[in-house]
Amino acid sequence: MSRAFRRSNPITLVLAAILCVGFFVFFFAGADGPSLARTVGADTASSPLSPPSLPFRKAKANAPHAAPPVVHYYMNNVTTSRTPVENEETVLILTPLVRFYQQYWDNLLKLSYPHHLISLGFIIPKTKEGNAAYAALQAQITKTQKGPKAKRFSSITILRQDTENPMTSQNEAERHKLENQKKRRAAMSKARNSLLFTTMGPTTSWVLWMDADIVETPPTLIQDLANYDVPIIAPNCFQRYYDDNKKAMAIREYDLNNWIDSPTARELGAKLGKDDVLLEGYKEMPTYRSLMTKMYDKSADPGAKVKLDGVGGTTLLVKAEVHRDGAMFPPFPFYHLIETEGFAKMAKRLNWDSFGLPNYLVRRSAILIQSTSLTSRRYTTITSEERKRNPRNPCTSSIWAHELALYWRYR
Repeated sequence: MSRAFRRSNPITLVLAAILCVGFFVFFFAGADGPSLARTVGADTASSPLSPPSLPFRKAKANAPHAAPPVVHYYMNNVTTSRTPVENEETVLILTPLVRFYQQYWDNLLKLSYPHHLISLGFIIPKTKEGNAAYAALQAQITKTQKGPKAKRFSSITILRQDTENPMTSQNEAERHKLENQKKRRAAMSKARNSLLFTTMGPTTSWVLWMDADIVETPPTLIQDLANYDVPIIAPNCFQRYYDDNKKAMAIREYDLNNWIDSPTARELGAKLGKDDVLLEGYKEMPTYRSLMTKMYDKSADPGAKVKLDGVGGTTLLVKAEVHRDGAMFPPFPFYHLIETEGFAKMAKRLNWDSFGLPNYLVRRSAILIQSTSLTSRRYTTITSEERKRNPRNPCTSSIWAHELALYWRYR
């Protein structure tokens, strides 16, 4: 044994070993290391500066405030796959809300996707109607989040926002007048963008846009749509209504913004001014696009998929990386498109494709329609030239033009 080692104090050796262990623990096992793991019993966020998609509870008034954490996120570890449940991929469900529908909330609770992987986000205007919707929503949130753990959502964010209301009336006929569409949909775009940019966190894998009046979806909606493993995908949205003649409930087409572009629409766009918007569903603008609502076939394969050029926002699943790349809802004319249709175009410019499922239905809230009045008007806007150009286009018929006019009249 060397003389130097024999002269060493044993206490010195013990202290040196402890220091070495502490060195490795400090550098390689820090509390702020990157982690994307999610568990059912995950702790709440420790700071209000944490991502909004993580649950946060305010500290007690007299409790000392912890320093804001420094958290590292490895974004390459955020997956979007065909097996989102097995990979514990988080889903952010976003809903602009003006009216509260109890059936909407009940449908959310029926979703079979693990609720501890779902965060919810709402944006509600500060109006009389918005205040009523907020109160009803808050009551259901309180009931759910205090109920069985399996039904509780990971986090819920509610935004209240004072915005200039472009509409003097929320009457359906007034809202869907052609002259009101640019202002109305620009306001909707701003609301969607505010909600998205405020709530999407670094752990979000999927964003599911769902309107507040969507009241019927399959419980496996998220798994079904994610299974296609495509950037953007929309089911076909129909609406239930009471057929007064048949004395029974029926369904009709609703979301006309899921479409495949047409040569006519492109020609119309080429003639518009830079600030003009090309809208779908108006006899003044016959685009002859192929609408996904017209592709529905009850007897066909429910899993059939088509590529779309425009999408609606009634129900829309988007990979979070599409939004992170910069695809948002333009509140301005973008290639003569706006809001959700403009989003599809912007995503396409970023090399993300959109798809639709013509035979996979979600349903909007039911309304009462007097069927006898539906035969009182007919619009024939299809020209003979257009029939020759697009003989197989499902939109090239006077019956379709008639249905289209009635759609906007009775929405």
